[in-house]
Amino acid sequence: MTTAPDTNQTATLLVCCTDRKGIVAALAQLLYGHGANILNSDQHTDPIDGQFFQRIRFDMAEMHTDKVALETAVREVADRFGMMWSIHYADRRKKMAIMVSKYDHCLYDLVLRHRAGELTCDIAMIVSNHPDLEPIGRQFDIPYHVIPITKETKRAQEDKTAELFESEGVDLIVLARYMQILTADLTQRFPARIINIHHSFLPAFIGGKPYHQAHTRGVKLIGATAHYATTDLDEGPIIEQDVIRASHRDSIADLVRKGRDVERNVLARAVRWHLDDRVLVHDNKTVVFAA
Repeated sequence: MTTAPDTNQTATLLVCCTDRKGIVAALAQLLYGHGANILNSDQHTDPIDGQFFQRIRFDMAEMHTDKVALETAVREVADRFGMMWSIHYADRRKKMAIMVSKYDHCLYDLVLRHRAGELTCDIAMIVSNHPDLEPIGRQFDIPYHVIPITKETKRAQEDKTAELFESEGVDLIVLARYMQILTADLTQRFPARIINIHHSFLPAFIGGKPYHQAHTRGVKLIGATAHYATTDLDEGPIIEQDVIRASHRDSIADLVRKGRDVERNVLARAVRWHLDDRVLVHDNKTVVFAA
């Protein structure tokens, strides 16, 4: 009878490079040589860009070297193949911060999923430009920081927010309907570490009030998009999307109600995949090794 691996003894290796022969063999031999046991491996080759992507999850329980030696060996292979790479260890739980304004549906969904064990992380804090949702922070025993934003104070308040994230060692920032446009300084400070939920099936209806735009156009499908926030509004690498049917009978309020269900699910999937180290970013696209 095979014993299931101790999840705290596992790690995930993510690599991206120009496609060429020998990559898979080199990584497999490297891990074998250090005593690691590959639990699962997934790969993708983009024939147009000529890029190779791979995710390897492995068990370290019987490794006869340490993490430093392993990373040194990976770096040597990466230099040979020109790889971008990262290793994520399961025994180090990621810290997540949630930013929100006044809409509570995505925030509630995330904290409930976290309490149910669906999101493998620690929620370090909730940050809002309004005090309205502070009772949720108290209910779930999560620190709640009110950092008001005005046109005049935006830059200084964003610097304060970023310093707060860095002081707490935050790994992932989730914009759970945070109704402020982030400055380039903040998004560049945390590249591919800020996930936003946009209440539209991008690239349709970017910017504000997409449900109003959808109603005006009489669309038959509405959707939501989770993407990494970048300097270009609503144009960052897309992680996940979904849609739901709409009809001529739907009012704007109906579209908002339907859309909130999609927003919750899309955001939760994107956050879970990021936390599980299943997302690789290349240019303005993602490769998602979803289970």
